[in-house]
Amino acid sequence: MRTLTTTQELAEFCKAAAAHPYVTVDTEFLRERTYYSKLCLIQLAYPSDEEDSAVLVDPLADSLSLEPLLDLFRDENVVKVFHAARQDLEIFWVEAGVFPQPLFDTQVAAMVCGFGEQVGYETLVRKICKQGLDKTSRFTDWSRRPLTDAQKTYALADVTHLRRIYEYLAAELKKTKRTHWVAEELRTLTDSATYDIRPEEAWRRVKTRTNSPKFLAVVKELAQFREAYAQEKNIPRNRVFKDDALIELASTKPRTHADLGGSRLLLREARKGAIADGILEAVKRGVNCPPDKMPKADNSRDKLRVNPALADLLRVLLKSKTESSGVAAKLIATSSELDLIAAGEREVPSMKGWRYEVFGEDALRLCEGKIALAAKGQSVKVVSL
Repeated sequence: MRTLTTTQELAEFCKAAAAHPYVTVDTEFLRERTYYSKLCLIQLAYPSDEEDSAVLVDPLADSLSLEPLLDLFRDENVVKVFHAARQDLEIFWVEAGVFPQPLFDTQVAAMVCGFGEQVGYETLVRKICKQGLDKTSRFTDWSRRPLTDAQKTYALADVTHLRRIYEYLAAELKKTKRTHWVAEELRTLTDSATYDIRPEEAWRRVKTRTNSPKFLAVVKELAQFREAYAQEKNIPRNRVFKDDALIELASTKPRTHADLGGSRLLLREARKGAIADGILEAVKRGVNCPPDKMPKADNSRDKLRVNPALADLLRVLLKSKTESSGVAAKLIATSSELDLIAAGEREVPSMKGWRYEVFGEDALRLCEGKIALAAKGQSVKVVSL
């Protein structure tokens, strides 16, 4: 098992990989103690039986720059293959501002090819490669050096089996003419907005029991401060203060450091220093927020008049389409989308692109009374009216 620790070694490998149609990629990282993921290891492999066709790259080595790999990511003649790529892509985008192009995600492809929802790598190795995986090193500290042989073996398996999985899924997509379906899904993964966490929007992720604009104004300011502080210090947002403490602070609206001392849920470290000062300033801004600037909860869906019978029929139709297409139901349409369609909404993902071909077109016809559903044995049949 070869580990690359210099820029020259990485450049030589990437040059060899560039002569092949694809390269498989995986990463190991830590995020428990930081806001941004800490890249600890990169695994790479290109299609070959040679032992050196699969390597480990140590990004923590002092004498290594990732620029040769980033150049390979920019090479549009080589497909970059990942499994469940979102977190990997976030790392390279945040650290280097680069998205691998072209991209292939075997988890997305597997859902399109009938392997179910959010299928794991281990499952694909078992079903496609007919092999098992030793996952005992899954929860190790990848930042510690030296890596053990067990860690290296585990890490390398994440890209060696991926070659066979990619070739199988790519062939299936070509055979079923669904390659463009996967391409549609991957556009979101290579959109910088997917990874752009804006502190001023952080309040939308906080679950509250009240939608009072005055209350939400304080929640928004506290969430914005927490997110910006966590980003600046590169620490998890919950290390600043947790959601339950945020809700408590928005309710009690502390004005002084002494008030913070009475909080039941606030961490001790947050009752003094920069965090305490930031909390008090955020609460003050929220309390003094002008009425026309106060945030409002999105209640538009609550006002929708959902036809429950039609929603149930759409669920039956979706199940039928899932069975006939072999595509995971969650990938075609979510339960909330079905309710929106039953309420008359049409600007939903399942009414666009390949989803419209598979489900949306007949869903629209069902809503317009142009088709009916009939039971035929163990399946459901679409009947034109």
